[in-house]
Amino acid sequence: MDKTNWTSVSHFVLLGISTLPEEQIPFFLLFLFMYAINISGNFAIITLIISAPHLHTPMYISLSNLALADICFTYTTVPKMLQNFSATKAISYMGCLAQTYFFICFATMENFLLAVMAYDRYTTICYPFRYPMILTRMLCAQMVAVCHVLYHLHALLHTLLMGQLTFCEDNRIPQFFFDLYPLMKISFSSTHLNTLMIHRQGVTVINGALAFIIVSYACIISEVLRIPSANGRWKASTCGSHLTVVAIFYGTLTWVYFRPLSSYSVANGHIVTVTYSVVTPMLNPFIYTLRNGDVKGDFRQWTSRIWTSFFG
Repeated sequence: MDKTNWTSVSHFVLLGISTLPEEQIPFFLLFLFMYAINISGNFAIITLIISAPHLHTPMYISLSNLALADICFTYTTVPKMLQNFSATKAISYMGCLAQTYFFICFATMENFLLAVMAYDRYTTICYPFRYPMILTRMLCAQMVAVCHVLYHLHALLHTLLMGQLTFCEDNRIPQFFFDLYPLMKISFSSTHLNTLMIHRQGVTVINGALAFIIVSYACIISEVLRIPSANGRWKASTCGSHLTVVAIFYGTLTWVYFRPLSSYSVANGHIVTVTYSVVTPMLNPFIYTLRNGDVKGDFRQWTSRIWTSFFG
């Protein structure tokens, strides 16, 4: 395209999930409800783990970090989406890049933490007597620290590449946050390098963690099926619920990003993007705690103390 049509964009306009007036209030209430469940559920997990000393173990440290990642993950997108239902839909160019950076940060953080938690469960079930010696607090802290470094580098790479693109005067984006593919769709400059890095480096980061999770859970399921007891079947069902979250999160990520840019559909992208960016973080507190006896017991005691302090 002729370079004379290129322009320096100072802001973008997020069109959101729907532009129909009659759908604004239902969508607003739906996402407000989901966001409230996400924040309250994950905040309750973090508070409970901090307040219960016997939960200061590698497994629960990873779970609290996952809850924090879920809160931050949705905080980067949902508040702006809710604001767009009733206020201006515009956001500055720098605000766009900042949102892109933090969204990739916390999505990648969740990716790595799911892998860490899979390793924790593998060690717990397959090597129960050696677990304290294998997965020490120091090793857990080191793995979490490596996760933080890697997800910042991953997000920085894609944000810098996005900052090199030139955008046209039509700065309207049919999405509720600044995702990579919708931004690349309205760019005038070549997106070959961006797409290449998503497919090469992104596949390594996302599918590498996914492969590690699958292998870990395959070993876990193989181990628990050897236990001819109700306890073994219960452990297998717990693994199944965890794998449900993994399948939803990685399945939607793979569907959106790991295919050609030309085949990206905005209409279908809305549904899939909402699934991994809003629905999955909301489900995680329930999936990872409802079948956990320690957490359920402590949660009942915690809520009982709160009820007594206010209404006792």
